[in-house]
Amino acid sequence: MSQALVDQIQSALSKVSDPELHRSITELGMVESVLVQGSKAIVQILLTISGCPMRDRLDRDVRAAVSSVDGISSVDLTFGAMSEEQRSNVKKIMRGGREKTIQFAEPTSLTRVIGIASGKGGVGKSSITVNLAVAAARQGLKVGVLDADVYGHSVPRLMGVLGQRPTSIDQFFIPVERFGVKIVSMEMFKPERSDPIAYRGPLLHRVLEQLLSDAYWGDLDLLLLDLPPGTGDIAISLGQLLPASEILVVTTPQVAAAEVAERAGRIAHQLKQHILGVVENMSDIPCPSCGEAISIFGSGGGAETAARLSTLVGSEISLLASIPFDKALREGGDNGEPITLANPDALASKAIDELLAKLIQRPRSLVGVPLTLHT
Repeated sequence: MSQALVDQIQSALSKVSDPELHRSITELGMVESVLVQGSKAIVQILLTISGCPMRDRLDRDVRAAVSSVDGISSVDLTFGAMSEEQRSNVKKIMRGGREKTIQFAEPTSLTRVIGIASGKGGVGKSSITVNLAVAAARQGLKVGVLDADVYGHSVPRLMGVLGQRPTSIDQFFIPVERFGVKIVSMEMFKPERSDPIAYRGPLLHRVLEQLLSDAYWGDLDLLLLDLPPGTGDIAISLGQLLPASEILVVTTPQVAAAEVAERAGRIAHQLKQHILGVVENMSDIPCPSCGEAISIFGSGGGAETAARLSTLVGSEISLLASIPFDKALREGGDNGEPITLANPDALASKAIDELLAKLIQRPRSLVGVPLTLHT
C-alpha cells in the first residue's frame, strides 16, 4: 500500500464537508480508515448517527473526492456509526471546546438577536418574522429563526417545514433549513403535531434555554425570535438569557390594539432591552378602483404605539414600517411560501424590505467589543 496515495486521499477527504455541520469530515473524525489495494481505495466513514438523512449526499461527495486522486480507479465505500465518545467529541468541536452554552450571550458574539413581540395574538407577528428572515437571507445574511411561541407555534407551517425534524446527536441538534434560514420550533420535538404543550413557567424558561443552547446555529448574522404574545414567562426569560437582545413591537392599525402593544414594549424596557421600533401590520391598502386608501383595520395604531413607547423610554421610538394588508401575505403563510420570496414586487414585500434595511443598520458601535481573531 502506497502511503503517499493514502495521504493524497486523506487530503482530498479533508475538503469534503458534512452537509449539516458544514465542517470537514476529517476534522470531525468521520474518516475511520483509508486503505489502498492496487488502484482501489477502501474507505470507511462514520456517520454521526445511524440512519443519517444525509448519507446519500456524503456517499456522493466522498466518492467524488476519492476518485479525483490520480491512481485511484475504484472506490469501496462503507458506512458505520460513531460511538458515544466520538459523538461527544463532535459536540466539543462544534462548540469550540466549550461546555454547553448560549453562544449569543457570549461577549464575543456579533449576532444581532431581535425578538418580534406583540401585546396580543393575531397581529401577524409570525408572518413578519419569517418574511424578515427570508428577505435577509436573500440579501446574503446568515439567518436563524427560533419559534419561541411555545404554545402557539406557527413558524413551521409559514416556512413550509411541517413534519420535518432536526437531526439530533445526543442532546445536540441541527436546525432544519429552508430558503437559507435555519429554523427551530418546539413543534419539531413533539411526538404529534396536534399534541398540546402544557408547561408551567419554570419549565418554559428551561425550554427556551435548551432551544438556544442545544442547537448548532453556526455563525449567524441575525437571529429572529418569534415571541408569544403578551408579557409572560418567555418574554422575561429572553431578557434574562439574552440581555443584549433587541425588541421589535408589532401592532395593527386599530388604536385599541396600541394600548395592548405598548405592554410588550414596557416589559422590554423594564428588562433593559433596546426597543428598535414599531411595525404596524395590516395597514391601509389602495382601492383597486379609485386608488384611495382603504383602512380595513382602522388607522393610527402604529403611530400611537410609537408615541406611547417614546414617552415611556424618554427617547424617540419610531414607527419603522407600515405593512399593507395583503391576502397574498396570508396565502403565502398557508402555503409555506413567504411573500417576500413568492412575490417580491408586492407592496407588502417592499415594505418588509424597507423595514429590513432599517433593522440591519447597527444602532451601536462595535468599539469595545472583543473580536475573535485567528492568527
